[in-house]
Amino acid sequence: MAAQVLEARRAELRAELEALTAVPRDPMAAVSFGKRIGDGTTEAIGRMERVGQAEALAATLADVERALEKVADGTYGLCDRCGASIPDERLEAIPMATLCVRCASSR
Repeated sequence: MAAQVLEARRAELRAELEALTAVPRDPMAAVSFGKRIGDGTTEAIGRMERVGQAEALAATLADVERALEKVADGTYGLCDRCGASIPDERLEAIPMATLCVRCASSR
């Protein structure tokens, strides 16, 4: 069951990341911050926001990939740091969790 949820989440994240990082067919050649707020500044800020979103999606995707590795090698549900069991409630809420609550909070 966990593998199916993780596989679906991975496909979702990949699609979101692809859409977010797609290069438009006619991108503005040069985008810069000017002295006045205008289209260039707005576009530059938008690009910076998309970069931040892409980084967050990539980090979540890496977590999902790690959880799938753990499913494959039979260690899913065990903390990567201390080896303790991760409670079922945590795994239901966050299927890609690879750390127990104690280790995640000390991060």
